[in-house]
Amino acid sequence: MIEHRLPLPPGPPVLAVGAWFKNTVCAALGDVAAISRTVGDLDGVDACLAHERTARILLDWMNDVGARPAAIAHDLHPDFHSTRFAAELAAELGVPLQPVQHHHAHIAAVCGEHGHDGPVLGLALDGVGLGEDGTAWGGELLKVDGAGFERTGHLCPLALPGGDKAAREPWRMAASALHALGRGAEIATRFSMLPAASGLARMLDSGLRCPPASSMGRVFDAAAGLLGLCTVMGFEAEAAIALEQAATRHGPVEPLAGGWRLIDEPSVPLRLDLLPLLDALAAPAVVAEPGRGAALFHATLGAALADWLGCAAKRHRIETVAVGGGCLFNKLLAADLRRRCAAAGLRLLEPRALLPGDTAIAYGQAAAARRLLERT
Repeated sequence: MIEHRLPLPPGPPVLAVGAWFKNTVCAALGDVAAISRTVGDLDGVDACLAHERTARILLDWMNDVGARPAAIAHDLHPDFHSTRFAAELAAELGVPLQPVQHHHAHIAAVCGEHGHDGPVLGLALDGVGLGEDGTAWGGELLKVDGAGFERTGHLCPLALPGGDKAAREPWRMAASALHALGRGAEIATRFSMLPAASGLARMLDSGLRCPPASSMGRVFDAAAGLLGLCTVMGFEAEAAIALEQAATRHGPVEPLAGGWRLIDEPSVPLRLDLLPLLDALAAPAVVAEPGRGAALFHATLGAALADWLGCAAKRHRIETVAVGGGCLFNKLLAADLRRRCAAAGLRLLEPRALLPGDTAIAYGQAAAARRLLERT
């Protein structure tokens, strides 16, 4: 039942119940964190019941040595089954709840694995996690120092036309990028084979059912949709996988000059605008060579992220970077970040025993919750 036992700095006992996708549960006791096997995504009765059983097994493990959780840690999202069950457990045990923002948990997990206790720039790249402002995050630069974190940067948001549908249909994210570029008139003709295409520009014009998201996962989807590599996904991350495979087959290219913008304004997070890159991918000559377009996307994205990190490192005088989130499963992106951080003199912390995706969230919640409890 326990998949990993990893070290953590000593602190109060904590039970962390994870998030939604690839859910795991973590019990932190003394200087050890016991992390369960994944029960899968919490979108069905069987997975939710398995999640509850797993949490209670880890509670029994804590009780066997006379430990009682000081808090139950959970994701910010109020509608996750894990969040609702955390509230149930906390009431049952008479202990407080400790919410931990999703991307903070990703970075705390990486820092925990490395035993890193100092300030760090956290680069969290994934599909979605609820932010402290109530919007969908997923392309985040966090300054983590001690118990808390600061959202020091984020991707410029793209609209999600149709809400959750946009996460399953990359052509919608491609359409969103075209609309943001002032090219909304192209949507109906470019995606004429899809019945919903004719009305999508009007939806984007109105803003109805088009919540914004700073998600890197949705940028990958937009690129795959623009290049014709994937319009509707049949399985999780199909668009991102198709993009990576096409780039690998093509081979490396130079980054696109002017393929991104850093928006650096006083008193607001440092924003990374990738619309210039998506604009280039929509050009007919690039669409005609999707492999080259995919390679151009990866090369330019790596250069843009390195520029973003370098600027933030100077601003905050931090030379250690921790990276996490499902986008780091992409081997081309991970290798490029590794190379560019080394060239820039930045120390890079990457997931080791744990995977970069959401199976690490419970461990990160436990690590962050301990620091938060010690602060109060």
